[in-house]
Amino acid sequence: MPLTFALRIPVLMPLLLATCLLQPARAQSSCASDGQSRPVALLERFISADCRDCWVDPATARARSREIALDWILPGTQGEDAPLSAVATRDGLKRLQALGTAPPVSGSSRKASVTRAPGTLRVAHGLPVSGYVGASIEYKQVPSDAAGQPWSAWLALVETIPAGTEGTPVARNLVRNLIQPLWDGRKKLSKREQLNFIESRSMDIPPGMKTDRLRVIGWVEDAQGRIVAAAQSRCAVR
Repeated sequence: MPLTFALRIPVLMPLLLATCLLQPARAQSSCASDGQSRPVALLERFISADCRDCWVDPATARARSREIALDWILPGTQGEDAPLSAVATRDGLKRLQALGTAPPVSGSSRKASVTRAPGTLRVAHGLPVSGYVGASIEYKQVPSDAAGQPWSAWLALVETIPAGTEGTPVARNLVRNLIQPLWDGRKKLSKREQLNFIESRSMDIPPGMKTDRLRVIGWVEDAQGRIVAAAQSRCAVR
């Protein structure tokens, strides 16, 4: 299975932040979650880099209609000799730690419903430039009960892999990079201000990643860890 990519640490590039995010002036396409239906659940699949059979397992959990699937490849005990080591990332371990779950020996999956909280989540990304892409996540009209407590946002840069490609029996959104900002709802706002959260970053594109498969998937969790909103980008050619 020719998964030959390598993950690098994301680097902040101010130039990209100024040019790539929501609607680039000369962009050939607009890549955002605008117009997409609200996801009702997030399906996360975790695979140890040691377990090649997990990648090709026909019994892999599948996302249903209006569910988003994410695939995390975790570092294995075999190090660089692990079959899936080229796409393994410690971001998956960070996610498991946040969930309070130990890494699986082979593979595991979990599904969490998205609560119907008020507010609107938008994710977007620009065009790849010199191995980086600008991405953003914004939550507008945050519920008033967010005040006084910290919320967290997760924005994953993923590579979409269609079913039947690279040996996988299911369509996958392979996590290739991740940012996880904490949104401090404890900040006092004036009466004229709305409680909106936004984060804009540049993200490193791992070498070998096919940029035509690039997209971003984001979700927001409240202080209790409940997913209150989720969204994924789509690119519309102009």
